[in-house]
Amino acid sequence: MIELLIVLTLIVLNGLFALSELAVVSARRSRLKVLAAGNRPGAHSALALAADPGRFLSAVQIGITLIGIINGAYSGEAFGTQASGLLQGLGAPLTVAAPLGYGIVIVLVTYLSVIVGELVPKTLALRNAEGIACSVAPFMVAFSRGASPAISLLDASTRLVFRVFGQSVEPDSRVTDEEIRTIIAEAETAGVIESGEREMIAGVMRLADRAVVGLMTPRTDVDWIDITAPEAEIKTRLITTPHSRLPVAEGSTDTLIGVVQTRELLAALLKGERLDIRAHVRKAAIVPDTTDALDVLGILRDAEVPMALIHDEYGDFEGLVTPADILEAIAGAFRSDQSNAEPHAVERDDGSWLLSGSMPADEMAARIGISLPAQRGYETVAGYVLAHLMHMPRTGEYIDVDGWRFEVVDLDGRRIDKVLASPDRTKRGPAPRRAH
Repeated sequence: MIELLIVLTLIVLNGLFALSELAVVSARRSRLKVLAAGNRPGAHSALALAADPGRFLSAVQIGITLIGIINGAYSGEAFGTQASGLLQGLGAPLTVAAPLGYGIVIVLVTYLSVIVGELVPKTLALRNAEGIACSVAPFMVAFSRGASPAISLLDASTRLVFRVFGQSVEPDSRVTDEEIRTIIAEAETAGVIESGEREMIAGVMRLADRAVVGLMTPRTDVDWIDITAPEAEIKTRLITTPHSRLPVAEGSTDTLIGVVQTRELLAALLKGERLDIRAHVRKAAIVPDTTDALDVLGILRDAEVPMALIHDEYGDFEGLVTPADILEAIAGAFRSDQSNAEPHAVERDDGSWLLSGSMPADEMAARIGISLPAQRGYETVAGYVLAHLMHMPRTGEYIDVDGWRFEVVDLDGRRIDKVLASPDRTKRGPAPRRAH
């Protein structure tokens, strides 16, 4: 009975080391830091172990190896002879009973070691990695101190082997966008966050990757006031525009002089005052088209007027961006009484998507499940199609790329207005196809 108790104790100790190993390795440091800030017992010790994985893993390996050697030798000695004697009593010859008895003992001890000493502890560790890591960390720290000489030798040997092969022992601690999206998706599945929250977080992440041209209202769609136009035409523009601010230019948008608040002008007209556009012009921020969207957010926050005018490297006006454009990029498009704008993407019954040419390319990629290169020269679905066609398309032209067929179904002059994206099971490749 004492021998059996000793063997079971060794197996449980093996399970404790296996539990500690997986719990500390799987624990998220961010969560451990939160627990440490809340004075959770063992959290600081768990962080210390996670910060030096080489020494920690060496300590675990020493413990598991020693237990394995002791358990194998002791169980064989303690139960092997008894098992052999039992088999001889059942009529087995000595030449068969001796090896068979030891074999049966080894199999049973190995089975218990795998179940109780490995699988069960590791399964428990995966259920609550951070909590278990905090619980076992003080024991592992004490063991590491007691076995410090052997641990130092193993850790130094491991680092030497890595250096021989030109590798670094330090783990790559970078967190990728895909990992963050996976965590957010898991949180949504578990009910930690709502679907709307996930969509907004995804919008913020897309915003961080965009240049300002991916948010701006393009020059061709900008509503503006020509200060040289007749007064009646300017009044009509002020009355009919749905916008609260309008750029002001002299003759064309190449000569912008600032921005006006339409309500200030309308208030002056209602008071019977003379229409003096220049007196109400305010200076607007001017930013290059290569500026990151997040940088533009800071510029708009500090600007006299929350509107930025976008210019290219040649100084030509390309478009404008407002806080509403940034909010739309995060939360999605808003419908208003003044706007009859159609949604950027409509899914059809056959699994295809009708996409607006002005839809941001990264939103399109997220909708249909494709990947875009980090460095790309386009920001919209129209730009995506043109980048693969490499010429101005005709209605009906299509490309097969990324497992999808993108067909130009509507043109507004030379601008791609609508694109039909259909799953392309043939995956023919990116060669452009012409309509017949």
